[in-house]
Amino acid sequence: MLDIVVRVESLPTSGHDILASQRLLTTGGGYNAMSAAARHMMPVTYAGRLGTGPFSLTAAADLANDGIDAPIEVHESLDLGFCIVMLEPSGERSFITSKGSEDHLRASDLNGLSPEAGDYVLLSGYNIMYPGSSEIVLDWIESLGDDVVVALDPSNRVYDIPSAYLQRALGRINWLMCNEEEAGFLAEGGPLTRVNGVVVRHGATGCTVAHNQQEPVQVDGFVTDVVDTNGAGDVHNGVFLAELARGTDVEEAAERANAAAAMAIAKLGPATGPTRDAVTKWMNR
Repeated sequence: MLDIVVRVESLPTSGHDILASQRLLTTGGGYNAMSAAARHMMPVTYAGRLGTGPFSLTAAADLANDGIDAPIEVHESLDLGFCIVMLEPSGERSFITSKGSEDHLRASDLNGLSPEAGDYVLLSGYNIMYPGSSEIVLDWIESLGDDVVVALDPSNRVYDIPSAYLQRALGRINWLMCNEEEAGFLAEGGPLTRVNGVVVRHGATGCTVAHNQQEPVQVDGFVTDVVDTNGAGDVHNGVFLAELARGTDVEEAAERANAAAAMAIAKLGPATGPTRDAVTKWMNR
C-alpha cells in the first residue's frame, strides 16, 4: 500500500488541528521488506494484488525500479489502500490504515505461484488476521513443500490475530521474526518452541537469534541517528532472509540486518533499505 507520511511535534488530540513539518508519499507496506531483499540481490516476487489508479501506478513503478516481479492480475476497479503515518520527534510512528486492492487476494492468485525448493516466503501478521483472506493465505502456505522456507513477522497487531490462525501459521513456519513485545506475547503460550528459528529485534541494541535448538545469541546493533523507525523491522527481515538465501551464516546475516536497519532509520520514509554494497561499506567504516 501507499504510505502518507507526516512529521509532527505530537499526535493531535480529538477535535484539534496540527501542522506537519515534513511530508512524504511513498510505497510502503510489504514493499519495505521486498525492496530491502531486492537491494541485497535476492530475486523477489510480490504475492499480492495491485489495483487501478494513481496509488497502484506509483507502487508498480517502485516495484519495477527494484526489479520486483508482480505477476498477479490487477484489480480492475479498486486502487491500492493507504496508510497515514504520523511520526513524532522520537521517531515513533502511529498508523491509520485504509484497505484497497491488496485486500482482495484470491486463492487462484496464490495457486498460480510456484515456490521451489530453497525459495523463501515472508508472511506478515496482517496476512493472517482477517477472516476470508487469512484462510486463503494459510491454505496456500500449508500446501507448500517442506523445502520452501516460510517466515512470519506477526507485526504489532499480533494481539489481534485470531488464535486459530496464529497456531496454523506457527505450525508451518521455519522462522519467526518479531520484536521483544511480540515475542513476549507469543511466548506466554509456549508456541515458540515449535519454531525452528527465531529472530527477536531489540531496536538500538540489535537482535537475538536462536535456531536449530541452539542457545540464543545476542547480535549487537549499531549507533545511528534516529529519524524515522517506520519500516525498520521490515528492512531487517528482508536483509536477514536475503542473506540466508545466499548462504550467509545466521549470525552474520543478523549483523548485516542490524546494520541495514540502522542505516534505514536515519532517513525519512519506510522503504529506505540500503544496497548490500552500501551496508558492507558502512559496517567497515
